[in-house]
Amino acid sequence: MISLKLTNRKVFMKHLLLMETFDHFLFIESEITTFNKFSINGYLQKDFFEGEEKPALEFAFWKQVREFCFSIIKGKQTPLNFKIIFSLSPENIARLISQCQLDFHPENVQGLYLNIRFDGNALQCITGTSLKTFSMDKSLEQAWDKMVQRFFTQKGIDFESYI
Repeated sequence: MISLKLTNRKVFMKHLLLMETFDHFLFIESEITTFNKFSINGYLQKDFFEGEEKPALEFAFWKQVREFCFSIIKGKQTPLNFKIIFSLSPENIARLISQCQLDFHPENVQGLYLNIRFDGNALQCITGTSLKTFSMDKSLEQAWDKMVQRFFTQKGIDFESYI
């Protein structure tokens, strides 16, 4: 787990709300406080979908709720605070494990998370790793942390690491 201070709020918010940068991440949940507190759960209600439209995944992708979250955040006033939690998709978890040649089975990974938080002043991202089984091996967590930093660098998202 690492904590990154996102140093250019305007650039990050553009990537988060106006660009496709995070669209391939699973949307777990968000809580946005403006004039009200809005809580959105990313868990898909499969009964809503008909027949073959039923999604295989448990959570929506960010691209499916990004515009809705943007409609809550946009305006003349900055939100009082917000948090948004993403997870790497199962397909991309398997790809990361394979690319890094890690001794993990993708089905034993609960999630690789990005926790984005804004407290009214600072914007930060905290990574997280959750396994379905106990392991002392931290190689997956370390690979995820490095991947997030590479991803931000490639996208031009400036950050500083907290120690």
